[in-house]
Amino acid sequence: MAKQKCVFLDRDGVLNRERGDYTYLLDEFEIIARVPEALALLKKNGYLLIVITNQGGIAKGLYTKDDVMACHQKLQQSCSNLIDAMYYAPSHPNYSESLSRKPDSLMLERAIAKYDIDVNYSWMVGDSLRDLEAADKVGVRSILVGDKYEAGTYALQVKDLWEAAQIIVGGGNSL
Repeated sequence: MAKQKCVFLDRDGVLNRERGDYTYLLDEFEIIARVPEALALLKKNGYLLIVITNQGGIAKGLYTKDDVMACHQKLQQSCSNLIDAMYYAPSHPNYSESLSRKPDSLMLERAIAKYDIDVNYSWMVGDSLRDLEAADKVGVRSILVGDKYEAGTYALQVKDLWEAAQIIVGGGNSL
């Protein structure tokens, strides 16, 4: 069987609007405009869609795994169940160490092994440099989205997931 291509997606700031440090309340969990369309475009072009997210608020006791799962269920429902898998790291360096937490790459490594992913044809879309560091550790190309960083901070830097999806399906040569 041929290896799969994948788009790894950070959650907060890429798929849903980031609201301060932690987004875990369902009524504050807002899907960013054009995310469902971007996911549909990527899926139509044969990509697995896997969420890779740090959820350190669990270790801090601010919210529970059930809160995370409820947000993930809302995300799936809002995006026509297009996401193939969701990995989250419940640790936080002040409370518990973990190689899963980005910028480490264990969540990506687990998904790559489980789904037989070809890193040469895969991407990471994140809104933080730590997302891109994790991708770099496993040899996956990456795109920075959002406005956390000045323009020009990263080689591939765009407004949102929709623009990132255009680059990905265009072969990565759209910039």
